[in-house]
Amino acid sequence: MPRSSPVLFPKLPRLLKKGDTVLVIGTARHKPMSQISSGIRVLESWGLIVVPGQHVFKQHHQFSATDLERAADLQWAINHPKAKAVFLIGGGYGTLRIINLINARVLLKFPKWFIGFSDITVLHAWLFNKGMASIHGPMVFQYNSQPENTQHLKTLIFGKRPSVKIRSHNLNVYGSTKGFLYGGNLSILYALTGSAEQIPCALPIVLFIEDIDEYLYHIDRMMLQLLRSKQFKSICGVIVGDFTDIKDNAVPYGSSAYTIIQNAFSALNIPLCFGFPSGHGKINKSLLLGARVALNVNAKYSELLYLN
Repeated sequence: MPRSSPVLFPKLPRLLKKGDTVLVIGTARHKPMSQISSGIRVLESWGLIVVPGQHVFKQHHQFSATDLERAADLQWAINHPKAKAVFLIGGGYGTLRIINLINARVLLKFPKWFIGFSDITVLHAWLFNKGMASIHGPMVFQYNSQPENTQHLKTLIFGKRPSVKIRSHNLNVYGSTKGFLYGGNLSILYALTGSAEQIPCALPIVLFIEDIDEYLYHIDRMMLQLLRSKQFKSICGVIVGDFTDIKDNAVPYGSSAYTIIQNAFSALNIPLCFGFPSGHGKINKSLLLGARVALNVNAKYSELLYLN
């Protein structure tokens, strides 16, 4: 059986401050140089010293560089003794192709934040498994075009732990719980089934999920597979973010993405929070994965609170 949880509770790297060195790398899809450069300028405006990876401006077909080049940049970032954060340029696809090439030997010796979402869920899961917290949030190519989301990321990474409070949703299941925040893109979590990075079973988990551009039947299949593989046994609460551009066939499937998810968790009797403003939608609130959190869901509102 794969080892699916870290030996220690996830470690939170220290907060950023002006003058810190940070790195910019790509592990997945190619992004135009103009978008990367504009994102770097935003980071520099925060008072950070930005060092791009050697291969970050390259392109290899759909990818930001070859597998070996992307892996080399990620390993360089992990091994960097002075950097305090690593900002990923974009998602798409590609991180899973390189994660087995990465050595975590000095990961905890040189702790740093890794920031991204979507395909970067692979890296978040890998980091959690190795005992390191990370940030599910917007990526470098978006910083200039999404100022509100970028500002929320800045607030989180420079020192505040802002709670997120939203209006109640009609599909919510009320309750309160505490656990370690874990998750990201549902399709990636599904792809990690059977690996060391699958949903951890040794810690109480508040699971966050979101997705984009999936068929309704496939969302149902992913939820059933996660349920059948017993990956829900450690989950004490669920936060459901945006499910964006979800598709159906000519003959309707008959359920929405949210209803499919609610049905999958119905037997667990745990709090469910729907409509959380994070994912591929217009609003993408950053989340501190690996942090200990409290989730409160009631008739008036849902609230996510950080406890460390």
